[in-house]
Amino acid sequence: MNKRKIGEEKEFLALKYLTDRGYKIIKRNYRCKLGEIDLIAKKDNRIIFIEVKYRSTSKYGSAIEAVNYKKQMIIRRVARHFLLTNYHTLEIPVSFDVIGIDNNKITHIENGF
Repeated sequence: MNKRKIGEEKEFLALKYLTDRGYKIIKRNYRCKLGEIDLIAKKDNRIIFIEVKYRSTSKYGSAIEAVNYKKQMIIRRVARHFLLTNYHTLEIPVSFDVIGIDNNKITHIENGF
């Protein structure tokens, strides 16, 4: 199975995990010239930007560890673009979550950065 298909499957697993917990997914794979955000959701009057990472092995660390400072800064810039493009303001409560999937074990870090 190719990496893209595996990524799509794991992202869907994360999506199901979130919707089962009351998150309303408003956008998948939001892309702009600055980068991409895997999932954008709403919950408790907040917009939540969610990065999903998958690792089949711990050889290079856990999935959560892959969301490093550089990746976080890209996600923040893309989130800003999303808010300004869709809501025309930055005055909206937001948070940044990380979902790591190691094999099939899901770790969800709310307000991860």
